[in-house]
Amino acid sequence: MSKTSEIDVLVVGAGLSGISMAAHMEMKCPDRSYVVLERRDNLGGTWDLFRYPGVRSDSDMHTLGFKFEPWLHEDAIADGPSILEYLHDTVNKRGITQNIHTGTRVISADWRAAEAVWTVEAEGPDGPRQYRARWLYLASGYYDYDNPHDAKLPGIDSFGGTVIHPQFWPQDLDYSGKKVVVIGSGATAVTIVPAMAETAASVTMLQRTPTWMASGPRRDRIGKFLERTLPESLAYRLTRWKNILFRSYVFRVARKSPDKLADKLRGWLRRDLEHAYEERHFEPPYDPWKQRMCLVPDGDLFDAMKAGKARIETGHIDTFDAGGIVLQSGERLDADIVVTATGLQLQIGGKIKVSRDGVPLDWTDHFFYRNCMFSNVANLSVVFGYLNASWTLRADNNAGYITDVLNHMAQTGSQVVYPLLHAEDEPEALKPFDYESGYLVRAQHIMPKSGPELPWKLNHDYLGDRRDLRQRPVADGTLRFEKLPEKQEQVA
Repeated sequence: MSKTSEIDVLVVGAGLSGISMAAHMEMKCPDRSYVVLERRDNLGGTWDLFRYPGVRSDSDMHTLGFKFEPWLHEDAIADGPSILEYLHDTVNKRGITQNIHTGTRVISADWRAAEAVWTVEAEGPDGPRQYRARWLYLASGYYDYDNPHDAKLPGIDSFGGTVIHPQFWPQDLDYSGKKVVVIGSGATAVTIVPAMAETAASVTMLQRTPTWMASGPRRDRIGKFLERTLPESLAYRLTRWKNILFRSYVFRVARKSPDKLADKLRGWLRRDLEHAYEERHFEPPYDPWKQRMCLVPDGDLFDAMKAGKARIETGHIDTFDAGGIVLQSGERLDADIVVTATGLQLQIGGKIKVSRDGVPLDWTDHFFYRNCMFSNVANLSVVFGYLNASWTLRADNNAGYITDVLNHMAQTGSQVVYPLLHAEDEPEALKPFDYESGYLVRAQHIMPKSGPELPWKLNHDYLGDRRDLRQRPVADGTLRFEKLPEKQEQVA
């Protein structure tokens, strides 16, 4: 029989989002109970899952790090082990460790309206376990940990070498002296190629279409100067805001004057690549920031290309044979190892079977509310990070907002809270993101609805969200706080 635990908040996932929520519970709701359930055997989420060569952040750690815990490592663009160390330090420093239960998979969550409680079924190291939680916080990320995108590469079964997806990297793989082809052009491929090129005989990045790239320093010199001259917390805060404002500026330029930014990027690429620059490999058929841009720390990919250790090939696969890949152009790429960095598969809510009084919850029937709750769904929130900024900026925003909601519930004696939206008041439903990345396009059919403006919009403007959180009160008239009816005493 399953054991049952009664708690105030159940957090699903012990990555950046879950740890942020746990820290906010400690800081702002210290009198309430919470647990964090993590299906993997270790905390860290993405940073524990991915073990491919060179794994690193694709944005600076002053914004990917938590706003309440300064990032003090030397590198602003950090490798996976350093990020994991930072997460472990944060958990230990803030007394969160004892509240994290690893190796525990959440199977289902059912909202019992009459009791105002989520009944959560989980499977842990000691067998089945049930939790009765007054709030469900889904911090499980936005992609499928088990099933990456299958690009259905033609003839791949004919390949006689080793095929690897970065999500399932074998730790004992020896690629020294081997010919490697990495299929893909996103951040994962851009990371793997220079790392493998250090010892492989050759590494080719095979892309169907180019991606906008730009080199950037691995270390933040201004940030390090501020650390040497100012108190630690102030230096971190200033560096963080410097990076937030710069990235926001670049994104605004990309939307308002895409040709201007494209010209800048072309100039930087020609400068960084020198003789290795070929326009056909670096000229995407879309404007900058219509897909996520790739950061190349210290230009390591470009250095590998200039040294002849790596190259990029643009084309479509015709088929595989025993010794490599044949392109539709007729060119053949020899390979001992093929890495399929072909993208992620999105999901909502960690593939948990979410229901209300036994009726499955269809996410697509509901509008996002303030980026983390859903129209007419009670006592539930989720984290879906920014697409044009660091994930943790949203995670910290959401955790801060939801702990404010929990405190308002306590002040008003409420047990139930939900964003009320009548059918006749629903705004126009728009795409939840204005981007052309394949993994986002493929996920349109599973996404909740998003309106044209806040609070019913999945917003991708961190500065706008900050203004909204400051100006719009928790009790804004849309978020309904309700009490359960008192139980009547039985009369004999």
